[in-house]
Amino acid sequence: MAISGSCLCGAASYEITGTFKLIGNCHCSMCRKSHGAAFATWGIINPDQFMWTSGEEFLQRYESSPGTQKCFCRKCGSPLVSMHSGTVSEVVVGTLDTDPGTRPREHIFVGSKATWHEITDALPQFEEWPPETEP
Repeated sequence: MAISGSCLCGAASYEITGTFKLIGNCHCSMCRKSHGAAFATWGIINPDQFMWTSGEEFLQRYESSPGTQKCFCRKCGSPLVSMHSGTVSEVVVGTLDTDPGTRPREHIFVGSKATWHEITDALPQFEEWPPETEP
C-alpha cells in the first residue's frame, strides 16, 4: 500500500511505499511557528521508502537547525517534509492525501506548548523528547 501526499496547490507531491515508524504531535515553538498552528503532526518514515512524484523543483529548504532542513512548497507555502543529513525522514501528516494506516501516539515538547491550547486527548505527553527518542 502506498501513502501519497501533496501541497495545497498540488505543485509538489510525494509517495511513501512503506509504513510510518510513528506519528506524533510536536508542540515546540519551531513547529508551531512553521505550521501556524498549536502543534505539528509529524510522521517518521524510512527515508528509502520516500519519493517525490512531482514538483520537486518547487521545494524551498530552510535550515532550522544544523543538519535539519524544513521543506515547503515555494508556490503555496505548505510545509511538507523535514530532511536530516540530506534525506527525507519526517513527513507533515497534514499533507497526506491517503490514510496513513496509523494514528498519533504522543504529544512531545508540551513544556513549550502554546499557552492558549489545551490538550484534551488521552495520548501520553512528554515535556521534551520521549525517553526512547532522545537525540
